[in-house]
This record gives sequence, C-alpha cells and structure tokens, in this order.
Amino acid sequence: MSNNPLINDDSLGLLIADIARLMRAEFAKALTNSPLTFAEARALIYVARFEGARQVELAEYAELQPMTMARLIDTLVSHQFVERRPDPQDRRAFRIYLCEAATAEIARIKACGLSLQQQALQGIDEFQIKGLLSLLRQNLQQMGQ
Repeated sequence: MSNNPLINDDSLGLLIADIARLMRAEFAKALTNSPLTFAEARALIYVARFEGARQVELAEYAELQPMTMARLIDTLVSHQFVERRPDPQDRRAFRIYLCEAATAEIARIKACGLSLQQQALQGIDEFQIKGLLSLLRQNLQQMGQ
C-alpha cells in the first residue's frame, strides 16, 4: 500500500494488477514439476481456451508480441503439446490445435491453478467468493470480453 496521497490504493486496476502479479509469481513457483516455464504453460492454456485460433490471435488474447507467441508455440510443438495446421482461409497463417499429450499437462496446470486459487481465497466465505467471481465476470463482460 502506498503512503502517497496521489495514489488511490482502492483503484480496481491496481488491485487486480497486484493480485495478478502475486498469483503469477506463486504459479511460476508451483510449476517446478512441469517441463514448461510459466510463459509456456500460460500459452498452452490460451491454446486450450481458444483452440483453432491463429497464432496472431493467441498473441493478442495473451497480450504478447506475435513473435513471442510464435517462440512459445515452437516450444509447445517440440513437447508435442500442440500442432500447427494451415489456415484454409489464409495459406500464410497457421491455426493452433492441442495434441493428445497436452491433456495431462493441462490437468497438472489446472490443478496447480486450483490450489493457488484456494490459497488466495482462504479465509473468505463461500458467499463472498461467489459474489466476487460474479462481479468480476460482470466487469469482464462490461469491458468487452
């Protein structure tokens, strides 16, 4: 928290950014048994969420530069977690799909995320958690997602 009166510690954006930063750091620590780095695991989750998307779309969703996403996809391809397929609409582009080997890794990532979520919400009652998640979903929808 800031002692600077010019900073609004109740700013939604700052609170969400701080929580996201702390959760990312904890998540990266928890991935020690994974063959993937945090960035690679995050890219794999984006492929799972938007399977069949073009690399450039995945980069946009993940707020990464297209070349950064391309390198992450290269690593995921080398682990046989994803594959590139030509885009039938644009022969210069590829669409990204999960491979069967990704299933177990996604399950590990999901379990890690669930554990971290439980840790982050410890001490908060179920009613408050449901309310918080509902408000965040509503805010996400309002912001255009």
